[in-house]
Amino acid sequence: MADITLRGAGIFGLSIAGACSLRGAGVQVIDPFGPAAGASGGLVGALAPHVPETWNEKKAFQFESLIRADRFWSEVETAGGTGAGYGRTGRLQPIADAPALALAHARAQNAVTLWKGLASWTVIPQQDAGDWAPHSPTGYLIHDTLSARIHPRHACLALVAALRTRGIEVMAEAEDQGAVIWATGVHGLEQLNAGHTRMVGNGVKGQAALLRPIRALPKGAPQLFADALHIIPHADGTVAIGSTSERDYADPTGTDAQLDEIIARARIQSPALDGAEVIERWAGLRPRARSRAPMLGPWPGNPGHFIANGGFKIGFGMAPKVADVMADLVLEDQDRIPDAFRVEASL
Repeated sequence: MADITLRGAGIFGLSIAGACSLRGAGVQVIDPFGPAAGASGGLVGALAPHVPETWNEKKAFQFESLIRADRFWSEVETAGGTGAGYGRTGRLQPIADAPALALAHARAQNAVTLWKGLASWTVIPQQDAGDWAPHSPTGYLIHDTLSARIHPRHACLALVAALRTRGIEVMAEAEDQGAVIWATGVHGLEQLNAGHTRMVGNGVKGQAALLRPIRALPKGAPQLFADALHIIPHADGTVAIGSTSERDYADPTGTDAQLDEIIARARIQSPALDGAEVIERWAGLRPRARSRAPMLGPWPGNPGHFIANGGFKIGFGMAPKVADVMADLVLEDQDRIPDAFRVEASL
């Protein structure tokens, strides 16, 4: 008899299952489509922080989760013997003009306090950034050491491997046992929409690509954020590029000319991608709650059921701490969920 049933084998469901099982709970994970079948099976994996200013509980939660990620993913990989593609390799961003440069310097000062010396946000000259860096109109770039990269699909499979060592397999279907945590992504948001007069959340389509450069990039090359694109050098030598944010779409999993445009823009930002082969094109729906924050906590009006959903674009970066607070809540009745993340905030 399981103590906890996780509905959904994406990043939230698998991470929470791992946290609960490590605390001694009996856990079952159910997903009719298998692990990483939805947005968590994507390519990009940019674990990038919010900017260090106008601090709030959402930014603080994300910061703590990104700091926690080093140990979290190391433990997952050690337990299951499968790589997640995690690396805290930092990020480079070009600075467009003089006002943006002044703002970047101000944020650098904020980071000294807000990031508690555990990571830095600095302004560096173009010539110090190396050949991988994009061109910056001002001759300066932002370099932060908090950003990390992960391969989303590999990370989910690493979590599955770690759970398997504890006797937990992802099942296509089973009866609910114990407390039920719904981490069902876009499908779960659609279920919530059906029971409310206003939209609780929806799926936003994203398209991304995976490229193999002709020449290997420097080991541990930082990710780039340029021209509104994430360009992520993965540990296996591939480079992910993404993504679109589409509210209107006919085919939720089909790629089209919008992805071709993204690939072309990425090649302009990074000449190292000239001639790189496109080895995979991906599209899928990412769950976006109305509040834009993750939805965590008890399911109102449904005793014994909980929700962990809505990690739009930041789910993998939030996952280590989401797993901890949901395990605290469900197993120990300790509520450490920020007010902005509560399910009621999106209802």
